[in-house]
Amino acid sequence: MAVQLIAEFKQFALKGNAIDMAVGVVVGTAFNKIVDSMVNDLIMPPLGIAIGGVDFKDLLWVLKPAVTAGGKVVSPEVAIRYGQFFNALIQFFVIAWSVFLAVKAMTKLSASRSTPNPANPPAEGGSGSAAA
Repeated sequence: MAVQLIAEFKQFALKGNAIDMAVGVVVGTAFNKIVDSMVNDLIMPPLGIAIGGVDFKDLLWVLKPAVTAGGKVVSPEVAIRYGQFFNALIQFFVIAWSVFLAVKAMTKLSASRSTPNPANPPAEGGSGSAAA
């Protein structure tokens, strides 16, 4: 039973789709880190300066302040961190736009490969030569 299970797993893992999916996950993870840095390190600082020196990561709405007693936090602060949400929203739009452009390019490439070249139409009939 274990041998059959291993054989089935090997067949699954070596299929093109599984390998493509694994490569996609790895590339997607790396791309996410790049987009995260781009948003946090390149886009948000100038945007924060433009609207008055605000760091979006620090924007929040405190629902319940932290309770301290003797220098220790007894009850932590409860807050809606809308600045972090705004950062995540920008990251989402950057990723969505990038995926849209990639799919559009792949679709265009796929369409150009599947359309026959009108300058060199395929020979019809395939057997014999044309009469002169």
